[in-house]
Amino acid sequence: MDIPRIVAVLLMVLEWTRPGLPSPLRPICDSRVLDHVIKEARDTEAAMRSCREGCGLAEPMTVPLTSVDFTVWEKKDIQEQAREVQAGLSLLGKAINVVRASVTNAALHSLIDNSYSNINNIGQVVRRLNIQEYNPSSSVSGGEDTLRASTTSELFSVHTNFLRGKVRLLLSSAPACNQDPS
Repeated sequence: MDIPRIVAVLLMVLEWTRPGLPSPLRPICDSRVLDHVIKEARDTEAAMRSCREGCGLAEPMTVPLTSVDFTVWEKKDIQEQAREVQAGLSLLGKAINVVRASVTNAALHSLIDNSYSNINNIGQVVRRLNIQEYNPSSSVSGGEDTLRASTTSELFSVHTNFLRGKVRLLLSSAPACNQDPS
């Protein structure tokens, strides 16, 4: 590792350990981290589009709607936005977990595992925003804010669009991500 990289890593570590900063949240607040997760989701989506055998869904899966009415979204408080994102992450996690169990192709399985891990990690970040945790038993799946994905390609398209839309909107407006670091 050359000297500039070592210095950069040390500066990042020092920034994260500085008192008063919510260190676990700062990396996801950096849009480049979410951009990387979205790129990985797009790669999985593309791989699923090209998959011909062993990639089908046995039955349609309930997934969140990805469209955003910005007027309605902006009228919601951060709690409502977070609950909507948490509900969507929960649905996506369940659907991706079903796909994980059924796909046997090793390369695809690795991509799916990564997608599942990213969904769980984003869910943990949203929970750390000190927003009331989403309770899936209090919500009815298949309601007006959901749709049915009948192919893995469709499922991973929803996954990508959900990250690009509602997750990005929530994280970009989260108070923890908008704190002045000084």
